[in-house]
Amino acid sequence: MCGIVAYIGPKNGVPVVLDGLRKLEYRGYDSAGIAVLAGEKIDIYRSVGKLIGLEEKIREERLRGTPVIGHTRWATHGRPTEANAHPHKYEGIVVVHNGIIENYLELRRELSDAGHEFASETDTEVISHLIVRELKSGADFSQAVSRSLLCVRGTYALAVLYEKEPEKMIVARQSSPLVMALGEKVGEYFVASDIPALLAWSKEVIFLDDGEMAVFDYNGMQVVGLSDGSPREKSVRRITWDPIMAEKSGYKHFMLKEIFEQPDAVSNTLLGRLREDRNGVDLSEIGFSEARWQSFKEIKIVACGTSWHAGLVAKYWLENLARIPAEVDIASEFRYRDPLVGPETLVIGISQSGETADTLAALQEARRRGASLLAICNVMESSIARLCDGVLYTHAGPEIGVASTKAFTTQLTALFLLTLEFAAIRQSLNEIQIARQVKALLHLPQAIEKVLERASKLELMARRYHQVSDYLYLARGLNFPIALEGALKLKEISYIHAEGYPAGEMKHGPIALIDEAMPVVVLAPPDRHLEKIVSNFQEVAARDGRLLLFSGPDLEVSAEIDRLDHFVVEKVGEELNPLLYVIPLQLLAYYTAVLKGTDVDQPRNLAKSVTVE
Repeated sequence: MCGIVAYIGPKNGVPVVLDGLRKLEYRGYDSAGIAVLAGEKIDIYRSVGKLIGLEEKIREERLRGTPVIGHTRWATHGRPTEANAHPHKYEGIVVVHNGIIENYLELRRELSDAGHEFASETDTEVISHLIVRELKSGADFSQAVSRSLLCVRGTYALAVLYEKEPEKMIVARQSSPLVMALGEKVGEYFVASDIPALLAWSKEVIFLDDGEMAVFDYNGMQVVGLSDGSPREKSVRRITWDPIMAEKSGYKHFMLKEIFEQPDAVSNTLLGRLREDRNGVDLSEIGFSEARWQSFKEIKIVACGTSWHAGLVAKYWLENLARIPAEVDIASEFRYRDPLVGPETLVIGISQSGETADTLAALQEARRRGASLLAICNVMESSIARLCDGVLYTHAGPEIGVASTKAFTTQLTALFLLTLEFAAIRQSLNEIQIARQVKALLHLPQAIEKVLERASKLELMARRYHQVSDYLYLARGLNFPIALEGALKLKEISYIHAEGYPAGEMKHGPIALIDEAMPVVVLAPPDRHLEKIVSNFQEVAARDGRLLLFSGPDLEVSAEIDRLDHFVVEKVGEELNPLLYVIPLQLLAYYTAVLKGTDVDQPRNLAKSVTVE
């Protein structure tokens, strides 16, 4: 999730774009760059790290010009280096890009075979080369951009400049956000990935839709369809957000924004990792040979907090679907318990930041004992990513809220892809079974959206229970870790004591807590455990417990249960229920915390990344 800002008009565009990039730095802070038409030449300035490094470079140059395009990067393809920072320039074409080009390796090979030389490791650079190829075939600037994008598979929002047509700027989008704003004068336009970058200059905006391209010059703007070049009529909307609300895209808190970003985050984590026929997975990016995959006889997962819960779900998947033994350790315990690992062990470290001290230390201990290491991580070139033999990056984008939401669901997505890779290599699932799982994965973002559409029902549920002092969460099988995660979210941000248990353990102690004041959250998805979990929540009802039931649409609940709140969750494949059932629990915790007046995004005593033991 990168940030794009662009300007064309009578002003010096440099301070305009830099101001916008500051507002979007939450979208990426691995590197930043700017391209400025100064005279007849487009000058490019790039810097690794936060925006301040780029600002210092530009301050020394006293840079002026227009049009200007800028970028703040959250690395996906290619390390956070100056060479990989945007903008990318090739033979007069300059591009900034947010998104993921799924077929970039195929396009890069094709272009390299034709004599193109690449200067970076990024997927983005192929776009500039494709445009140059089309220009050389006789296309004009606009045609070259549209034809090039029709060769691309994946997601993009981009802005393009061309030295030979200095008074023109082109932007386009497909499944990545891009907003345009009107200036005070004719021929003045602002473009950005998100509204906060625009509000200082204009509140009159136009939202570009998927498959559309906008061409700007000093006389005006035209929006056309990429596929057919036909003009598109666009309406202007006035934005009334204040600047603070705008940074959160209109949401009250970053956590709520990040909960609602989960359909896109899951989709981004799938991009480029499914076979073209969508019947299998392709994790060649990890770099393990088939022989190496085959050499692993067991898996150890090390993680902390929410990431540990993701590992617990993965244990069920790996053992049930891939038929490989898997253990899950809290990282701070693993390093001190003299673990039995060796050359036939794959140790998987899960960490959103890639800097979690306990997980890093556990992986270092596993390396000393001869194990192979794999990271599930959201931050490129983080300490854990550099340490491991292979990395499977989640593409959640920056997560600002301390309580993890979209990082968790993308970790689960990555771990499920990994499970399918193991299942294919070990032949524990056949091609038809794997294709069925992939189909369910592709449906998942839509199923999450349907849950999010009914968030108001969870807010009402929170209103009924936000003043209680204790919660109990119950589930079975691979949803038990989701009970743990739901309880953790409630503790983290509302400061209500909550415990997660396997429902079968209820009669071994927790049932003593149940009375008319105790809310009990029960996860009852349509799976092999449904009959048992129904018996469990009947036991809660018999003791006058206040039941918060989350189930599939086909579960019929006895009318005799009168202390009941029932939330229906969409159907997905049984194995993917954890990814779906965690969403309402995140929302329940969020609305409870809001009602209690706690600091949702920065709860007391907690930090986003725990980098000390």
